[in-house]
Amino acid sequence: MPIRVAARAVLIHDARLLLVNAWPDPNSTLWCAPGGGANMHESLADGLAREVHEETGLHINVGAPCLINEFHSSQRNLHQVEVFFRCTLLSGALDPNWRDPEGIVTRRRWFSEAELPDIHMKPDKLRKIAFSDGIGYDRLEQIVE
Repeated sequence: MPIRVAARAVLIHDARLLLVNAWPDPNSTLWCAPGGGANMHESLADGLAREVHEETGLHINVGAPCLINEFHSSQRNLHQVEVFFRCTLLSGALDPNWRDPEGIVTRRRWFSEAELPDIHMKPDKLRKIAFSDGIGYDRLEQIVE
C-alpha cells in the first residue's frame, strides 16, 4: 500500500487550539488537529480548507507549513505523512449540531495551551509547535488509538 499524505490545520483562535476527535468511537480520548488525506489533483492547502470545513463548519485561510509528522501501524498496513499548516479563522463558529459527512469527526473543541499536557493527543510535537513560531518534524511513530 502506498504512503498516504494528509494535511492538518494548526488553528489558534482566541489563544486556543482547535482539536477534533481522531476516531469515530465515542469512547476514544484521542484528539488531533482537523484535516485529512490529500486528493489527487487538489493542492494540500485547498484540500485542508475543504476538510476543515467538512469536519467543523469553519472557513479558514491556510498559511505556511509548521510541522511534518509520520506515523504507521503495521497491523493496519498504514504509513501516513502529515503536513501541518498554520491557519487562521476566516468565518464560522463551532456548532454542536454540525455533521461531518464522513461521520468520523463527532467532537470539536478549542483547547488552551495550559490544557494540552493533560489530554491524549497526537502527534506529540503539536503541543510545542502550536503556540510557538517553531517548525518541527515528528519521526515515524506507532499510531495509537
